[in-house]
Amino acid sequence: MHRSLSLLFIVMLATTLNSATPDKVAERTKTDSIMLLASTLSSFKTEDAPLFLNASQLSIATGKPSLVLMSSGSTHIPVWSLSGGTDGQSVCGVVTGLPRDCGGVRVEITVTSTEAETGPAFEDVYRVHLSQMEEGAPFTTRHLQGDPVRTVLPAGPLHSRNIVLNAYYKVLPDAPLCLRIQREPADPADTFTRPMGLAAVKVTPLKAPAAPLLVQEAKGYNSWPMLQALSDKLVCVYSRGSGHTIHEDSRATYARTSTDRGKTWTDETLVSNSPGYGDVPVGKGLDSTGAMLLWVRRVGKEWHQDLYRSTDGVKFTLLTTPQLDPRPVQITDVFPVPTVGLMALWFAGNYGDEGPVHSWGTLTSTDDGKTWTQTTIENGLTKAQWPTEPSAVYLGEGKLLAIGRTEAGESTTLRSQFQMTSTDYGKTWKREQTNISNVVISTPSLILDAKTGLISNYYYQRGKAGILWRRVVKPEAVFTHPLQWPAPEAVAAGSDSTIDAGNVNATVIGDTHYLSFYSGKAPDTAVVVSVLEAPKDGERE
Repeated sequence: MHRSLSLLFIVMLATTLNSATPDKVAERTKTDSIMLLASTLSSFKTEDAPLFLNASQLSIATGKPSLVLMSSGSTHIPVWSLSGGTDGQSVCGVVTGLPRDCGGVRVEITVTSTEAETGPAFEDVYRVHLSQMEEGAPFTTRHLQGDPVRTVLPAGPLHSRNIVLNAYYKVLPDAPLCLRIQREPADPADTFTRPMGLAAVKVTPLKAPAAPLLVQEAKGYNSWPMLQALSDKLVCVYSRGSGHTIHEDSRATYARTSTDRGKTWTDETLVSNSPGYGDVPVGKGLDSTGAMLLWVRRVGKEWHQDLYRSTDGVKFTLLTTPQLDPRPVQITDVFPVPTVGLMALWFAGNYGDEGPVHSWGTLTSTDDGKTWTQTTIENGLTKAQWPTEPSAVYLGEGKLLAIGRTEAGESTTLRSQFQMTSTDYGKTWKREQTNISNVVISTPSLILDAKTGLISNYYYQRGKAGILWRRVVKPEAVFTHPLQWPAPEAVAAGSDSTIDAGNVNATVIGDTHYLSFYSGKAPDTAVVVSVLEAPKDGERE
């Protein structure tokens, strides 16, 4: 992007100079050129120049890390040596001078090592603690404990690594930013027992993400939306009740449509309101004719999974209520798989810790959803092993990639999204954990762009973060390397009330991604849609 801006500036400057007389050209001062460059670039900026803290600007926060010179020949670099065997070592610093128009910051660290035994078989883990000193409030008010970030070590010594510890932290521009960097050798993922040198901390001011578009205003607990493109029309289906409950009789499912890319929406129409049950949309997709399919979970004295069909996003007709064993907690989005037909993933269990009673698998249909065949992929799982609310895409040549939510909880340092892959059209699967750990009950939603072949992994990090993230990658880079997902970018912000915001669901029209989620604070939450340009080929590795 910077190269494109530089070329644009050169063209503009050349046009200006060519239109002037030689005398006028001579009169143009260096200051004029600098001002022209600044004004040209400022209209394109999405981030400001980064601020750095070097090792000498950091001090001990906890434990006994040491400030040393890391040397090789005549090169000497001051670093903080963070142990790979002693837990609780951290250093801290304060950043000031944030631009007035920044909405958040990205925090990265630069680490290096002279240890000869380094290599990709090892990992280390770090986290950042962030807070701001807001006038009139305790300095703990805006504290955010970052998530553990695990990375693979380089193949040889002396190589430096830039590690993103937090891709977006909401800030007040005029308040000092306090940060603390801590290595986590007690984390099972930190397998490198030797010290690592922290050379610098980089803080990049960022513009706030664009505000989402309103679908359903915050009157009642509007939540758990599903978003589907029907040709050039958007269909947003959501549920409304009195709070964060799924079984109350008053909870019903509604739909609105938009023909202007989410700017305005039609009046609300009723999809389902089953007497004695709470109705919640849980999955969507298209059949072979282009009609919309919608899974609605019906919960009362019994649990049912109802499948509805619609050709216009306004009128929905019940297609089937399959009898399934094990009974799914939820069935997720429907997608086509060659030689198979339609496929959806399901998961079953009770969210408890009492034993290995959880499972997941596939549903397939060869008749556009009228009947379904259930297959269990894994059962007898503990809650920590259980991938929930998965999203999947078909990559071609029999390959599928799915991402699942983790239910491990905030106290587990290894919490991270699951990645499930198949090379035989979904008959068998391999489940692994990824390096995506900035998740708090975060439901994923995947989009595979046909033009570029890039996968976008969207998920909302609930709690104090309150951020909708996107990670973009070429499928081949992570299919057999689940720890290689790149750093995320913040694409939307919402409420920091933990359970009262989240559950992103994505769809695509042309080169634009549309992301529905809900946000607010009980008893009132709103359904919104963020609009985002699809990532372009060459922007991601």
